[in-house]
Amino acid sequence: MMTEISLNILDVAENSTKAGASLVQITVDADFPADQLTVTIIDDGCGMTPDQVQKVTDPFFTSRTTRKVGLGVPFFKFAAESTGGTFSIESEAGVGTTVTAIFILSHIDRMPLGDISSTIHTLVVYHPETDFVYTYRYNDREFVLDTREFKEILGDVPFSTPEVSAYILDFLNENKLETDGGAVY
Repeated sequence: MMTEISLNILDVAENSTKAGASLVQITVDADFPADQLTVTIIDDGCGMTPDQVQKVTDPFFTSRTTRKVGLGVPFFKFAAESTGGTFSIESEAGVGTTVTAIFILSHIDRMPLGDISSTIHTLVVYHPETDFVYTYRYNDREFVLDTREFKEILGDVPFSTPEVSAYILDFLNENKLETDGGAVY
């Protein structure tokens, strides 16, 4: 089992890039008054057939040919449901996929969010062919990182350039701190 929710997000978003997504939208919404942490990942990748959607939460199903099991999605589902939350996947072949995991924030079995800023940074820097829209909400505050805006400003300068990579990580960390006041949950 993964030890942080951010690692589950990384796994699902990596699946999105492998599915040929040109746009991946990731939303992390911590709503303490409602006692819910909602994670939504939407992509415009190749999508799945209804049969694949039914099987994707089975740890012994994978579309990969390099191994016989796929544990990322089943672990994410288990992590959400073990807190009394829910997990769903909606997908259409040729259109894309939406994964939604809802965690009960106060539940003793909820794993920590983890280093979400580093997770998003990793996705952005190592998948330059994919655009990411990351929305982080904490109660009634939020910030958004949209790589399309960064690309418009930077032109042909890659995100992996050390100065750009450092700036993106700083942007994520500073905006998260401004949004949630340094909350660890």
